[in-house]
Amino acid sequence: MTSHEEAEAQISELDLLSSMFPNEEEFSVTDQLALAELRDYAEKRSAATPTFQVQFTLTVKLQSSDTVQHVLSLHCSYPPHYPNVAPEIVIRSPSLVRSQQAQINSDLSTYLRSACNGDVCILSATEWVQDNAETYLDSATPTDNQPGGVAAEDAIFTRLWIYSHHIYNKQKRKHILEWSKELALSGFSMPGKPGIVCVEGAQEPCEEFWSRIRKLTWKRILIRHREDFPLSCAASETLMEIQKLRKFPALEEMAFDVHGSRGNHMDLGQLYQFLQEKACAEVFPMYFGIEGR
Repeated sequence: MTSHEEAEAQISELDLLSSMFPNEEEFSVTDQLALAELRDYAEKRSAATPTFQVQFTLTVKLQSSDTVQHVLSLHCSYPPHYPNVAPEIVIRSPSLVRSQQAQINSDLSTYLRSACNGDVCILSATEWVQDNAETYLDSATPTDNQPGGVAAEDAIFTRLWIYSHHIYNKQKRKHILEWSKELALSGFSMPGKPGIVCVEGAQEPCEEFWSRIRKLTWKRILIRHREDFPLSCAASETLMEIQKLRKFPALEEMAFDVHGSRGNHMDLGQLYQFLQEKACAEVFPMYFGIEGR
């Protein structure tokens, strides 16, 4: 459970980042309701501890020695007890091949373990990336560790677990089904309150799906969890490897004993059993904060 002191430190850091990176393309909080919840708790307007972690993205633009501009995205989230524990940061960039993306994230994690000793450290992590990224960019080539010359962004299988406050609108539900089919994504959608969408497939189509979905009007929507699996195979074998990693068939809507006065709630026990059958039960507490049964 996050203490008031930890929440205050988190809010202070977020306010600092917002002032230093005023443009949304530089700094963007994924879930504004989670931020409001954290702020109310930090400022003691609410005694309820925050339910969801604050997630945000920082974008760093660098000019490398070859005069090419590179864009690196730092996907950050505050775990419970930050800053007394290290933050969760994942760096992604189309300029980095798979091996170098893995290396820079590993080295950043090592740095964070030594740099975050009770003090906020997102800004220092950003400075570390600015100071060190060129080393990884210079050593990255389109075919580095990529059999058949497969680029890094084309050689990653991704599974996105999306949370929405609710999914009722028929047009949105239609978009979810049609866009997943268009982008060759598998998964499932659970309409109602809350709403859950899982999509899986090649990384680029997953990112495109998320980009489209988030632009629709929602009370609240965010990526609750994501899984990325680098593919070590030749280009000709990529589709076969993606098929092996899929846990779901073509995306379809799922209903689990619909109930409630408006017929908008699902039986979470049945949802948990479904996730268990698909070897995905570990995501249940990420959505609901309790162990499934």
